[in-house]
Amino acid sequence: MKTSIATVSISGDLREKLEAIAAAGFDGVEIFENDFLAYDRSPREVADMVRDLGLEITLFQPFRDFEGLPEPQRALAFDRAERKFDLMGELGTSLVLVCSTVSPLALGGIDRAAADFRELGERAARRSLRVGYEALAWGRHINDHRDAWEIVRRADHPNVGIILDSFHTLSRGIDVASIRAIPGDRIFIVQLADAPKMDMDLLSWSRHYRNMPGEGDLPVTDFMRAVAATGYVGPLSLEVFNDQFRSGSPRTIAADGHRSLVYLMDQVARLEPGIAIPVPVLPPRVDVHGIAFVEFAADEAEALQLAALLRQLGFKRTGRHRSKSVERFAQGDINIVINTDREGLAHASYLTHGTSAYAIGMLVDNAAATVERARALGAQVFSQRVGPDELAIPAIRGVGGGVIYFLDETSALGRVWDIEFDAAADDEALADAGLRRIDHVAQTMNYEEMLTWILFYRSIFVADKSPMVDVVDPSGLVRSQVISNPDGTLRLTINGAESHRTLAGRFIAETFGSSVQHLAFASDDIFKSAKALARNKLPSLQISQNYYEDLAARLGLDADFIERLRAANILYDRDEGGEFFQLYSTNLGEGFFFEIVERRGLYAGYGAVNAPFRIAAQKRSLRPAAIPSL
Repeated sequence: MKTSIATVSISGDLREKLEAIAAAGFDGVEIFENDFLAYDRSPREVADMVRDLGLEITLFQPFRDFEGLPEPQRALAFDRAERKFDLMGELGTSLVLVCSTVSPLALGGIDRAAADFRELGERAARRSLRVGYEALAWGRHINDHRDAWEIVRRADHPNVGIILDSFHTLSRGIDVASIRAIPGDRIFIVQLADAPKMDMDLLSWSRHYRNMPGEGDLPVTDFMRAVAATGYVGPLSLEVFNDQFRSGSPRTIAADGHRSLVYLMDQVARLEPGIAIPVPVLPPRVDVHGIAFVEFAADEAEALQLAALLRQLGFKRTGRHRSKSVERFAQGDINIVINTDREGLAHASYLTHGTSAYAIGMLVDNAAATVERARALGAQVFSQRVGPDELAIPAIRGVGGGVIYFLDETSALGRVWDIEFDAAADDEALADAGLRRIDHVAQTMNYEEMLTWILFYRSIFVADKSPMVDVVDPSGLVRSQVISNPDGTLRLTINGAESHRTLAGRFIAETFGSSVQHLAFASDDIFKSAKALARNKLPSLQISQNYYEDLAARLGLDADFIERLRAANILYDRDEGGEFFQLYSTNLGEGFFFEIVERRGLYAGYGAVNAPFRIAAQKRSLRPAAIPSL
């Protein structure tokens, strides 16, 4: 599989872009003309730089407003083409993209356009060059790949082919099955991009909101399945116009792009067996059977505070690590680990972020195969020195530099608590609170990181994303999306902060980076859990009484039911599937908190309607933020 990306897809000058593209593992690059024109080096120097980085130039683009022009504009268009051919010769690339015209001077007609391309093909052939024709979704006369293919077919020249772009086809809702009728050797390059569903004009949507395959909502896999069925074996190239990407880290965006192509073609190969495009063989996407543990890094003093809070939540200390300063707390199927060791990543994480949930353990079918898939998709494999009485647990780096560990039941990893820990009685234990499992893990990050981590999780695990939700903080909006699997055994809420004034933004600022901000524990009866927590003297988050007055009026709930909610500071939501109850602890440190939830029926949400009231209550309980010096 030959991978490529257009330089317009990432930020930086041309050298920065090329270095990021090479570092991400791409084979080739599309040189976008403006990137070349803005760079102060000769075409031959650029060609040398590309080759030195181990890349090839798969395409030079774009050549605009060519076909269907009257004279004298037609002759001028061919003169322009000849000058582009000169430049391509110096750059050392053989393919140019001609996009369908938007010129008001252009005349319609399939045969007229085909004649223009036949002549252009003759001129290109004399220089051993090729011309690819692409239908822009907003083209004046040609805005459909079916019409572009008909022009190429009638031009009937070996040096003229079609260029297919997923955005231009999918944004117009064109049936991708029509692609299957195009001979694969007449497709000169395939450009890929995804996009969120948006109700706006095609040009603005395309120029500002494209993203990597797997990050948006378009059926890019169906598009690529149709391409693969043609027998196409050429480059797969990303062409992504995105304002956020153009101001982000070029290396991060390039790495996301490469991951997106590997993930896309892994899906296509499983759905279209026998395709001609050579695709890396990966283990299948990983089904997560549950969160096996969450590990906190802390120092000794803050570990005591965290342990006290866990006991108030009904957890008991059940084990001590045999060779490290690590303790295990458990309740139901929930395992919380507190690590105060002075060596390793846990200590480094504490020094950087303070007390934090720096590691998550996931239960999977095959831990080694999970890491193998993650590695092939560009994840950073994590390992550190294994001491006495320790297992080498397969792991990768996750959000904020944290770790995701993988356990399975088919190896010694399934006995990690017996192998690494000694049983420990807990003389300070309080009443069990009826918490049964981890319902979801909430990870908070800068908004610019969200697409990266959504793609990361979707490409490795059997999981999909929910539509994005705007969570209203009194000081701004927080964007939120959920990654979950069909069984609900993996639920991750990804929350992107755009302002440091929001609770999520403050958490990032105060803890120096993205991390887990809260854990939600599932109860089978939240009212029983609330009574147990009250007996344990858990300080619960105090919800405004005005919330309950509005809740009664808005949903028409029984007065006695409202009073039960109010007495326990429980928030409530319902939808067509069922009901949802939420109870919160007060904050631990700089904005971390615990949540207790109960789902009744088929409620699938996360109580987003309650977020403004929960956030307002949390902000009231926070200490004042330090005023930055000017």
